Amino acid sequence: MYVSTTSLAHTPTIEQQVFRIISKRKAIRASRVRKTARLARDLRFDTVDVVDIILELERNFSITIPDEVPLYTVGDFVRFVRDHAVAA
Repeated sequence: MYVSTTSLAHTPTIEQQVFRIISKRKAIRASRVRKTARLARDLRFDTVDVVDIILELERNFSITIPDEVPLYTVGDFVRFVRDHAVAA
């Protein structure tokens, strides 16, 4: 039986996808985004930016991110999405 590994090799990880969504918000190169980066302090995101990121993550991963979830760093977003996204 033949199994193609080509599509698996090019499938971005959840972390890469989250980095891309966050970096796209303020045109920051994804390579500059770090898991320890704080959205407000390090990346200069305001509340509207964070809400837009949340909406984009919810849309892309078919999840709901409750308002009370503390999301301060890029790593917080990665962890939440990884823990709640349905495996494809």
